[in-house]
Amino acid sequence: MKDKTQIKKKTSIGSLAAYSMTEILIVLCIIGILILMVLPDQTAVIGQAKAIEAQSMLNQVHALEKSYFYRFSRYTSDFDELGFTQESTIDQGGQAVYNIQIVEASTNSFKARAVALSDFDGDGVYNTWEIDHNKNLQEVTKD
Repeated sequence: MKDKTQIKKKTSIGSLAAYSMTEILIVLCIIGILILMVLPDQTAVIGQAKAIEAQSMLNQVHALEKSYFYRFSRYTSDFDELGFTQESTIDQGGQAVYNIQIVEASTNSFKARAVALSDFDGDGVYNTWEIDHNKNLQEVTKD
């Protein structure tokens, strides 16, 4: 019993084993490198998630245009006539990342476009989606 109490006293009074600052910095550098390797994969996921917003809004515009066409036998480029309200965009202090516009509208066809207001991956290219009267939804410019 005396030996155990003597050992406890020696460890509490003596020095403790610990990691050096260099060892801790090396571990932190390795963790940082691993995080940098994972980040590019996540930017693609973020771009895909934001593209869902564009697809959803364009599908809504398509449904409203078809309804308008059945009532008036033509398509329109006026959002007020359609009853479509663009959500406040990020440059207006809102949440919407895409700006919706109707590029062309005639008696027999229309084309609407969603252009991203933010460059998701920082390459200077802005994501663009389009939909037409046949509900052909396509990504025109990939980001």
